Amino acid sequence: EAEGLEFEIKGRSKSINSIYRKTINQGIPFEEVFDLFAIRVIYRSDKKNEKFLAWKIYSLVTDLFIPNPKRMRDWISQPKTTGYESLHVTVMGPQARWVEVQIRSERMDEVAEMGIAAHYKYKENVSDDETKVDEWIHQVREMLEQEDTKDAIEFMDNFKFNLYSKEIYVFTPKGDLHSLPKGASSLDFAYSIHTNVGDHCLGAKVNGKLYPLSHQLQSGDQVEIITSTQQKPKLEWLEYVVTSKARSKIKASLNSDKRKVAEDGKEIIQRKLRHLKVDFSENTINQLQQYFKLSSSQDVFYNVAMGIIDNNDLRKFAERNTGFTGLINRFRKSTFNTSKKDDIPVEKTKLDSLVFGNDEERLDYELASCCNPIPGDKVYGFITVSKGIKVHKVDCPNSVSLQANYAYRIIKAKWIDSSQQEFKALIELQGLDRSGMVSDITLVISKNNSLNMHSINLSEDAGIFDGKITVSVKNKAELEKIMMELKNIEGIQSVKRTYKN
Repeated sequence: EAEGLEFEIKGRSKSINSIYRKTINQGIPFEEVFDLFAIRVIYRSDKKNEKFLAWKIYSLVTDLFIPNPKRMRDWISQPKTTGYESLHVTVMGPQARWVEVQIRSERMDEVAEMGIAAHYKYKENVSDDETKVDEWIHQVREMLEQEDTKDAIEFMDNFKFNLYSKEIYVFTPKGDLHSLPKGASSLDFAYSIHTNVGDHCLGAKVNGKLYPLSHQLQSGDQVEIITSTQQKPKLEWLEYVVTSKARSKIKASLNSDKRKVAEDGKEIIQRKLRHLKVDFSENTINQLQQYFKLSSSQDVFYNVAMGIIDNNDLRKFAERNTGFTGLINRFRKSTFNTSKKDDIPVEKTKLDSLVFGNDEERLDYELASCCNPIPGDKVYGFITVSKGIKVHKVDCPNSVSLQANYAYRIIKAKWIDSSQQEFKALIELQGLDRSGMVSDITLVISKNNSLNMHSINLSEDAGIFDGKITVSVKNKAELEKIMMELKNIEGIQSVKRTYKN
């Protein structure tokens, strides 16, 4: 009031559910949730002075109360991609308790409370420069236009990751700022600049030091992309990127290259079939597709061009359709009306169990009666309200409706051979180093005969050791058992599963 500011102050307590979600999502104990109680200062300002007044209020607050330097959040200088703008500072309040103070203008508060659409009422007399909300909408449209996957579950995962993941901010050599999801690589950054830059990316200089395409960027990095006209996208690039734009552009480029190779393969297979006295027709291509268990005619042509399907393979196929063997096969088909599946080699792998989600967990389920899936079918799980998980085929008549209207209730599922399937897991250890520690760790793993250890990496600094162990397990229960045994070793403080090498 002494500074002549127009404002109102509100207070809010964090809900129990919100506290719980924060402890789970961020992996922090209850004691580290500093915004149990928050003060919100909402001030009136024109667009020109909005930022200046926010920092002025920040200065007034920190003059009265001591701030926690680690709990400063500036979403005014660089708003979130959702359009959220605010200045957060945590200060030591009365009774020696932390209180979060949120500073925002009336416009910022309305966007935060009512969504980004509320921002448009403030767009009158604004310059033609693209606003933050326009950038957000542009990002959404770009994802919708570029996403070419036929898997609705994968699309929703990509969509949520790119819109709601935490952000990092990196700079070009000229100082231009780019926003990327946390975990983005040098290759993601290259594609964010331009498709041609990404397609011809060789590597990157991060803060003046050379790094590979897969290098994960951190906020504040200055990145220079190194390109070559000889470079082109490779299949393994899909493992390096996390943004939907980069993934879709790499897939488009790979598909284009595959089509060119397939055209050559088509000419090659025409000549080879002619030599084997087999007609080149749509029916023959369909039989080839079934015989080699491929998903399309393009895959047949591509495999021929790449030499994956060679002369010997084609000769065996031809023998099934010509001469005495072909006559017997045709007789069996016409007499016993056997299905086309009789021509397909029997799958040796025994698929007898379903696993769900990215962690491939075993859960209770029922097979949907509308499509009656069997082991080997491509399937997904649908979480019903009262009957648990129902398993449907991907091409079930109800799939389009379920995936379009209830995407949030869909869970990945796949068939596995329960007797042979193994999964790699990375375990991270930390604790107090002592003599015999490595021996105790390897002893725990070696006594579990069902486990296969691929690597172990331990390092020590000032009496504290960090380690990572890669093991193969058949299921999550096995992994949790070994982690519990490791945790019981003297000196080990924490054992957790990680996904980063």
